[in-house]
Amino acid sequence: MDLLNTLVDKGLRRELPTREEALAVLATTDDDLLDVVAAAGKVRRRWFGRRVKLNYLVNLKSGLCPEDCSYCSQRLGSKAEILKYTWLKPDDASKAAAAGVAGGAKRVCLVASGRGPTDRDIDRVSKTIEAIKEQNEDVEVCACLGLLTDGQAERLRAAGADAYNHNLNTSEATYGGITTTHTFADRVDTVQQAQAAGMSACSGLIAGMGESDADLVDVVFALRELDPDSVPVNFLIPFEGTPLAKEWNLTPQRALRILAMVRFVCPDVEVRLAGGREVHLRSMQPLALHLANSIFLGDYLTSEGQEGKADLDMIADAGFEVEGTDTTTLPEHRADAVASGCGGHGGGGCGPCGDGDTGAAAEATTAPEAESPAPAGETRADAGGARPDLVAVRRRGAGTDLAPNA
Repeated sequence: MDLLNTLVDKGLRRELPTREEALAVLATTDDDLLDVVAAAGKVRRRWFGRRVKLNYLVNLKSGLCPEDCSYCSQRLGSKAEILKYTWLKPDDASKAAAAGVAGGAKRVCLVASGRGPTDRDIDRVSKTIEAIKEQNEDVEVCACLGLLTDGQAERLRAAGADAYNHNLNTSEATYGGITTTHTFADRVDTVQQAQAAGMSACSGLIAGMGESDADLVDVVFALRELDPDSVPVNFLIPFEGTPLAKEWNLTPQRALRILAMVRFVCPDVEVRLAGGREVHLRSMQPLALHLANSIFLGDYLTSEGQEGKADLDMIADAGFEVEGTDTTTLPEHRADAVASGCGGHGGGGCGPCGDGDTGAAAEATTAPEAESPAPAGETRADAGGARPDLVAVRRRGAGTDLAPNA
């Protein structure tokens, strides 16, 4: 396909595709799927080889969030039967993080529900970061605490935070249909504050909320403009008890096309396969490793993921290798920019942590005009292959007495 040859050439030169080219990737047929994966895989290997970075989530505070993000099991009014607990003590959080590091994780993502941290919360998280670094000095720590206010990013950086995660989630045009308690601009501002403080910025999206192809391209181009170092790609986990519980819009093939489009638009960025991969990619997960160079190990914030050993086996069986702490994740040109303290290329980036459980946490209804219709004769659930049996609430690890999945 001329389209794929053009996109590979652009990706190897770090050149931005056109919107029309990005939309064309999403419009390819299942017959072309392996060609699309192979083409995007060439770009992935050019900048990241066959390495897979492992990341581990620690949910410091779960549930009872005052925000109304429709996709999130922790949102205001959520009836999802998730774990609910207040702040973990620094030692407990450090022990949880140690389980992920022992399983091979290079980065620990510290996440807390809520609109944003108070100054006292920043003190708590700073002590947690210090405890983790004391036990594992080589581990990267990414914080994901919601909207930041003046000076908080600098305090987290001073405490040792390497990165900050705050996802854009969906396009600016449809954002108000997903969340009403804060704006798209609020999220952009927090990412920019993290970058200005010298942290690597991590910001991504959630697919499967009923958005159109144009919405997906819009949010990925907005991310490219922000220039994070890491872009987590989450797939909606339709929790019962949330407004989007009936949104089953993804097939494994569509999920792969979305990942390929992100790789073409962000060729030299850490693309992380994040929440919902087990639910929507299922047995096609190994193919996604040809597109993403980073994954979460084990469980997510409020949902259970694939067993940690199964993740490691999948990576090895697919012919990839776990990235070690002695290896720099980002290509040299990006790594140098981060090391210089600019937080990226005038934009920065981290790895996916999330604000809920697609790698993020919030819920709200998608604007009707953003939804793409199901094929004739199919319900929306039929179109995506509803698998509620694969949505399992996390009952182990942080906030429980049971061993974590790492």
